[in-house]
Amino acid sequence: MAELGRLEALVAALRRLPGVGVKSAQRMAFHLLQHDRDGALLLSRALGEAVAQVGHCARCHTFSESPVCETCLDPRRDRRQLCVIETPADQAALERTGSFPGLYFVLMGHLSPLDGRGPESIAAHELMQRASDGEVQEVILATGFSAEGEVTAQVLADALRARGLRVTRLARGVPAGSELEHVDTGTIAHALADRR
Repeated sequence: MAELGRLEALVAALRRLPGVGVKSAQRMAFHLLQHDRDGALLLSRALGEAVAQVGHCARCHTFSESPVCETCLDPRRDRRQLCVIETPADQAALERTGSFPGLYFVLMGHLSPLDGRGPESIAAHELMQRASDGEVQEVILATGFSAEGEVTAQVLADALRARGLRVTRLARGVPAGSELEHVDTGTIAHALADRR
């Protein structure tokens, strides 16, 4: 097979992004090369610097430019609560609410036995060490409500409870402002089961 030309290599690289197909990747590549070469260079530099300089926080495993992230260093955070999430994007979403005073632990994924992703594929071992540090009193499992997120939460809950930790799960239910007739039956069933 012949080596890809530079344009085809750019399109192939852009296709690695989630949700980007061939046509979208071509559109992006053509736009950058035709209309925004300065933007293309800026993107290239920013991506190169991020790959070289951004690692993982030693305490919570999120992305960080320093050995320990700003959130973990913040003395105002409640060190007794540890919220376990799948991705740094989940952490950003929770932070936008301004309602969680504790600390986080980012798994960088979820379990997916069908795809061959077991506990060693996520930061499960690191979580067990972090949660057993003597400060953490409650671990809040805020993984997604997909099948993979549910499996991840259950496996982690069992392991954390075996270490004597209090484990809770992020609540789910009927979205605010919605009408019951438009909510799916699974959501209604969970809302009834998790009522307070």
